[in-house]
Amino acid sequence: MLKNPLTALALLLPVIALLLVTLQTRERPVDLLAEPAPWMQVPVVSRNALAPIPNPPEVDADVRALGERLFHEPRLSRDGTVACASCHHLHLAGGDSRTHAIGIDGQVMPLNTPTVFNAALHHAQFHDGRVSTLEKQVAGPLHSPLEMDSSWDVAIAALKDDPSYVASFGKLYAEGITSTTIAHAIASFERTLLTPDSRFDRYLLGDNTALDERERAGYKLFLRRGCSSCHQGAAIGGNLFQRFGVMEDYYADRAAHAPASPGRIAVTGRDEDRHVYKVPSLRNVAVTGPYLHDGSVESLSNVVALMGHYQLGLQLSTDEIELITAFLTTLTGSYRGVELK
Repeated sequence: MLKNPLTALALLLPVIALLLVTLQTRERPVDLLAEPAPWMQVPVVSRNALAPIPNPPEVDADVRALGERLFHEPRLSRDGTVACASCHHLHLAGGDSRTHAIGIDGQVMPLNTPTVFNAALHHAQFHDGRVSTLEKQVAGPLHSPLEMDSSWDVAIAALKDDPSYVASFGKLYAEGITSTTIAHAIASFERTLLTPDSRFDRYLLGDNTALDERERAGYKLFLRRGCSSCHQGAAIGGNLFQRFGVMEDYYADRAAHAPASPGRIAVTGRDEDRHVYKVPSLRNVAVTGPYLHDGSVESLSNVVALMGHYQLGLQLSTDEIELITAFLTTLTGSYRGVELK
């Protein structure tokens, strides 16, 4: 313990000086298109937090074709009206462009449909991450009374009534048509639903002309402001869980609206997991609105501002929001050689 007050003051002076410099620099107007000042330089580890999307994996062509057919097969549902593709339209960037999906008998679901594109890169599936694999995910919508309201018995019986399905499964699987082989075929197809070759991927791979000046500035700002602390990896998200409302209470500000989902507390039973969700991927985010798990935000720029406030505790300026939004538009990739729309 320091007994000499002068010695203690001498040790504190550098700390006080550092705090004053930090406060002063935070008040400085920043040219967002310029290179960051030394005090704002992004650590090397942060610059490497985002990675290009890999090319789709090699999948047996017949298994992939069967999985694609099943993905579009409404006979998996109770009344033959709802398929996976009813909510996950591949021509609509893997979603449905609705605030809430429409299930069997016209029922409105409480959550926004996440895109199926790049789901294979996620560490867990569904907004609350309740299953760990694409195979396990297949059973969720099939059994949900709001979505397909079916069962494996119903689905298997429907497929066995079709000789073409019997022949396809018999060729590929010794056990024929079972819940396991149905899930395997669909999941195998879904693993090919990657969207490489975005302009941002080309930039990461060395093409410095792929992004313009404002988009590059938005990328630097995305790293600098801490967005990549949650949105990272090849999917730029989808690889961890996080509370929605880290810095401010989002649900307290929306007291008149009941949460669409309680979050991972429904999975774990732990109160600390209330309003904790899987961090969504930002891949193709410019074409997959509306946003958030409840589909409550229509505009990409508005959701950037909202996330800055509730997740980072920042009041982003108009210029910052515009630059980050410009960067996010570069994350739109291609499927089968065609850019998503």
